[in-house]
Amino acid sequence: MGTTGQGPAGQQEAAEANRSAAQGRSVVRGILAGLRLTVTSGAAGAAVAALVVGVILERVPVFLSGGGVLVLLVLIGFVAGRRSPGPGEPPATRTALARIEDLRATSGETADVPVRFRLTVAPEPEDGRPAYRVKIDQHINLVDLPVYRPRSIAVVEYRPDEPWDVRIVTRPTPEWTRRAEEAEIDSAPESTRVVNPGPSEGSWCVLVLVTFLAGAALVVLLFRADLFTTEDGSGASPRQPSVTSSASSSRTFTTSTTVSGPSSSLLVLGRMRQTATELEAKAGASEVTAIVIQERRMEIRGDSARPPGETLHLQMLPYELFPALVHEARTTLGVRAPESWRIDVTPGAGTAAGPRIRVTVTGEEGTAHLDADATARIVDRRPAGETAKGR
Repeated sequence: MGTTGQGPAGQQEAAEANRSAAQGRSVVRGILAGLRLTVTSGAAGAAVAALVVGVILERVPVFLSGGGVLVLLVLIGFVAGRRSPGPGEPPATRTALARIEDLRATSGETADVPVRFRLTVAPEPEDGRPAYRVKIDQHINLVDLPVYRPRSIAVVEYRPDEPWDVRIVTRPTPEWTRRAEEAEIDSAPESTRVVNPGPSEGSWCVLVLVTFLAGAALVVLLFRADLFTTEDGSGASPRQPSVTSSASSSRTFTTSTTVSGPSSSLLVLGRMRQTATELEAKAGASEVTAIVIQERRMEIRGDSARPPGETLHLQMLPYELFPALVHEARTTLGVRAPESWRIDVTPGAGTAAGPRIRVTVTGEEGTAHLDADATARIVDRRPAGETAKGR
C-alpha cells in the first residue's frame, strides 16, 4: 500500500494553519521589500532626471538637488551593505521521502547538471502535514544522474515554514537510504502543489524599471513648461509564453537525425546531449528502449508499452563522458587505424542494474568493443584479436 504522509485530521488542520501563516509572513516581507525598492528606485530616477534638467536649463539648485539625492542614496546603500546582519537561528529543516514524478536536465556543459524535478513530498506523520507536490531545480553530478528515475524514491529536506524550499539529499544516511529503498509513495494530486508566493526576480526588475522611470517622468513634468516638451508613456502587460505538453498513446517508434556542418562530429562536447534533446522533442517521448550513436548520426527506438525497468530516460545518461569512452576504445583495443565507431545504449538486466553502454570500433584488424556501466565506468574489454578468436 502506498504512503502519502497524511496524519490525523487535527494535525492536518494545524499544518494547514501553519502553512497559511508562513505564506502570510512571506507576503508581508515581500510587500515591505517592494515598498523599500519602490521608494529607492523612484528617488534615483528623480535624481537622475533632476541632474539632466538642471544641465539643460542651467539651473544650479536643481542640479545640486539631484546630485545630493544620488550621493545620499549611494551612502545609504554602502552603509546597508557593510552592516553585519543580526544574530539569527538557521532555518529549521525536516527530512522526508519524496516520489520523483518527472525530471529533466536543462543543460549539460559541466560535471554538475542542472535538473528540474517534479516531486511528491511525503512528510513524516509526526510533522502533521499531508503529501504535496513541488517543482524544484537542483544541480546533480553526472555520476549520480542514473540514480534518479521517474517513480523512484529520493530523500529530501524541506522547510516546514516554506514547504516549497525542497532540496534532494544526494548523500543520505544509511537509515534514510534503507527507508527510501523500502518505501512506496503515491502521487499527490496536482491541486496540492505549493509554490513560492513571493515575486520572481523578473518582477523585481520590472518594478525597479517602472518606478525609476516614474520618478524621472515626475521631475520632467514639473519642468515641462520650461523644457517645452511633453512626455507621454504607454505600457502593455507582457504575455507569458504558454507551455503545452502532449502525451503519446501506446506505440513503438524509431527516430534518428544526422548532424551536418563544420565540426559536426557528435564527439564535440555538448553535441550528444543537444541531439538527444532534439530527438526527444521529435519523438514526443523521453523513455526509449535503445540508443545508437555514430560519428554524425543518432537514433532512438522506443516502445511505450514497456515497463519503466526496461527503458532508458534520454536526459539521464552521462553523454559528456561518452567521448572519453570512444577515445579509450580507439586507442587501447588493438585497432591501429579505426575506420568507424558506434555506441549502443540499452537497458540493463533488472531495474537496479542501470543502462548498459557498449562502444564498438572497427578497423583492418577487425572489430573490438568495451562495455561500461551507467556512470561510464569500464566493466569489460574485448580487443580485436579476442573478438576474432571468439568468432
